[in-house]
Amino acid sequence: MLSRIAESLYWIGRYVERAEDTARILDVHLQRMLADPWVQEEQACRSLLGVMGMSPDDAPMSSARVVSLLGLDERNAGSVVGALAAARENARGARETVSSEMWECLNATWHGLPNARRRVEQEGVHAFFRWVRERCAVMAGLTDATMSRDEGWLFLVLGRSIERVDMTARLLSTHARAGGSIPSWLTLLRSCGAWETYLRTYRGSLDDRHAAEFLLLDRLFPRSVFAALSAAEGCLAELEPDPGRAGVATDAQRIVGRARTNLEFRGADELIDDLRPVLSSLGRTCSQVNDAVSRRYFRQTTAVNWVPEAVA
Repeated sequence: MLSRIAESLYWIGRYVERAEDTARILDVHLQRMLADPWVQEEQACRSLLGVMGMSPDDAPMSSARVVSLLGLDERNAGSVVGALAAARENARGARETVSSEMWECLNATWHGLPNARRRVEQEGVHAFFRWVRERCAVMAGLTDATMSRDEGWLFLVLGRSIERVDMTARLLSTHARAGGSIPSWLTLLRSCGAWETYLRTYRGSLDDRHAAEFLLLDRLFPRSVFAALSAAEGCLAELEPDPGRAGVATDAQRIVGRARTNLEFRGADELIDDLRPVLSSLGRTCSQVNDAVSRRYFRQTTAVNWVPEAVA
């Protein structure tokens, strides 16, 4: 597979997942603002921007401005709209690899963004977030149904899994910074689409220990950090069919394996006590894995310096 195609598929997976998870994080933030009248809006908004990797300026901060920056800013690839646009651009560069249904889904989503943004004023921002989640779910379903399980599939799922680890850690970080509570855990589980599955798993018992254990360690729920790390580890192993006789073949495998092991052998109580350091470590892991994958599989090029043609 060409390096540029592999890179495009990897970033399609990342950007679609980023759009969906950013919509989920913003939805949780707004619901928390409504549910807790005592929360300081400006402090909570600045904390959220910090979790999402943005440095807010000194201007007054509000939930509406956060939605504008993280939801509707086309120039920011970390926003919902910017991530969807970036996913479409990467799909344009990999048209010969993605299915026509996948391309049509991304293209229709991109063309539907202006109408969806106009509906924010009419129906509210929650309707926009729901629309984004639905479009990303359609894209995920088409990906699973129409792509061969070849290298292209592995790179797309690898990107999606790494982004899911990062964004789930950020979602949990917003909860940890706000001071976790039972209502907050309920909102968090609902935003992940995990509420019903959680209730069936723990027979209706809702507490900090079980909620953290489920979102970080559950082996069967696909949006848990452990499940996403395991999926990424599997993709990396299949991309390196000959691991050799000792250890693993690549830096990316070592980084992901250490992160998975660090979670797997921690107790739930220990996770609750060390939640913020664990989440910070997961964020660093995702950055390191991304760098290692880029070095290993994607062509590293330097900028081309154009010079005027010499006149005879």
